[in-house]
Amino acid sequence: MITIIDYKMGNLRSVQKGFEKVGAEATITDDPAAIRAADKVVLPGVGAFADAMIALRQQGLDDVVREVVADGKPFLGVCLGLQLLFDVSYEDGQHTGLGIISGHVQRFVPTSERKVPHMGWNQLAIRRRAPIFDGIPDNSHFYFVHSYYVVPRDPEIIAAETEYGGPFCSVIWRDNLYATQFHPEKSQKHGLRILENFARLESWIH
Repeated sequence: MITIIDYKMGNLRSVQKGFEKVGAEATITDDPAAIRAADKVVLPGVGAFADAMIALRQQGLDDVVREVVADGKPFLGVCLGLQLLFDVSYEDGQHTGLGIISGHVQRFVPTSERKVPHMGWNQLAIRRRAPIFDGIPDNSHFYFVHSYYVVPRDPEIIAAETEYGGPFCSVIWRDNLYATQFHPEKSQKHGLRILENFARLESWIH
């Protein structure tokens, strides 16, 4: 069973429908016990970093996320769900994240050629062939909506980059942990293929 974490922020139903389209059963819950018991876990999100962290902490879900990642369960972060994994975000101040990935979250600098937010279709330059990329050609297009991007301390965890006035990290992969800055559930056939690939993953063994 795939469990989508409900912390009252984000496009939970659209992510669930994405999995349903590829024949994978997914449930939405805020129950820590159910999340711990899941085979695979998804952390989606839309909105402000600070509000999301407050919501996770208030529901006791921040520690649950750390636990399921440490347990080796396949874990997928989507959009804000990627950013929350990092140490700190500089969105409207400085805010502490989950600290699962070393690094920070920073804002795009707008220019005449680069509007903020980064919104619409853009390409992935695949740097490491993560299992969720099975059947995904390099330079495939995915749908983005964000003003902030992640900067991992360890560049080895970057699985793909995207160009927007310079390359930024758009997918990370470390062991059982995967996270995308784009929205696979809104990215048509390639996005659905990523969800399908994730649904097929086995637990990672330490």
